[in-house]
Amino acid sequence: MKRNEINLINNFLSTVKKVSRADINYIHEPFLNHKEKSILNDCITKNQVSAVGNYKNKFEKLIKKFTKSKYVISTSTGTSALHLALRAIGANKDHEILIPSFNFIAAANAVLYCNSTPHFVDINSKNLGIDPDYLNSYLNKISKVKNNKCINKKTNKIIYAVIPVYVFGNSYDIEKLIKVCRKFKLKMIEDSAEALGTFYKGRHAGTYGLAGCLSFNGNKIITSGSGGAVITNNKKIYEFISKLVFNGKIKHNYELIYENQSLNFRLSDLNAALGCAQMEKISFFLKLKRQLAKKYMKLFEKNNSFYFLTENANTKSNYWLNTVILDDKHINLRNKIFQKAKLKKVPIRPVWKPLHSLNYLKKYPKSKLKITNKMYKKVINLPSSAILGK
Repeated sequence: MKRNEINLINNFLSTVKKVSRADINYIHEPFLNHKEKSILNDCITKNQVSAVGNYKNKFEKLIKKFTKSKYVISTSTGTSALHLALRAIGANKDHEILIPSFNFIAAANAVLYCNSTPHFVDINSKNLGIDPDYLNSYLNKISKVKNNKCINKKTNKIIYAVIPVYVFGNSYDIEKLIKVCRKFKLKMIEDSAEALGTFYKGRHAGTYGLAGCLSFNGNKIITSGSGGAVITNNKKIYEFISKLVFNGKIKHNYELIYENQSLNFRLSDLNAALGCAQMEKISFFLKLKRQLAKKYMKLFEKNNSFYFLTENANTKSNYWLNTVILDDKHINLRNKIFQKAKLKKVPIRPVWKPLHSLNYLKKYPKSKLKITNKMYKKVINLPSSAILGK
């Protein structure tokens, strides 16, 4: 390795260390204190540790108020939220679902578990979300709209829906994407797993599509340990998912009746209690996250080898994962950077390997994925725990 390349890597890791801490070992750690301990003790004292208790309803109300959604259904994971939302819009074996390949695996698996076909599409480099202009051009070439359905001219399947992602908490151009959806008769489910506290033109992420799906995993803005939620303004979707979330059980005074084929996707009251304690601090967390992002912005503002990913116009990012992008001249250093970071115990991480390149997903339809393949080699996530913003 050349001397200037060694210096570049060392300088980068030294810059990150100015923000990181020796006791922070992961890319994003939860911020917990006495409030969480107190509320969990209350759950245990009252024997409210499974899916029956008061905290689940309270947690859903807090999410509802914060996102200004009409309806919220808490779930065991963000992945199960995606699965339930797809079932609610009727995704089936005749359908292709458009998803970005630059993406966590959950969306692709949720599509497959609905017996639908994932169809991978490209992103833009500004916010790493679906590129509406490219998608419009691509669909013009490969599909036709007939009887209010978008038909893939090659597979003859219905291109039924799109699942855009708020990558690392950054918003995409939602209004442009909505226009594409209307033109091609597509339904939209928003993967907002990383976007609690992200806004586009003053509206919360996940409130533009038929439904939005949140995640409260241990590495998210707030955590319930494990958990997720579907947010929606559509009463039919809410009622449909409500019937599925507990093994398809229907309400009855005393009979145990199950009328829909489903699994148990409920959030436990113990998890919901933890989520309630975290939601009390959501504004504080978002403030710390923005302060942390400003630290990184200042550190990288004069760096010619990396640029810091910032929010676009009309958007407010939650800066879930702070991100830098390596310049084209130094793409070949990507692996060396991660290897050196591992040795130095600096908790940076690469992005997910593009979905279209995974062995069990290679056979599915895809657009040209030029930007996806390029950004995979350039993006680096930085230590982003909220406590680093203090």
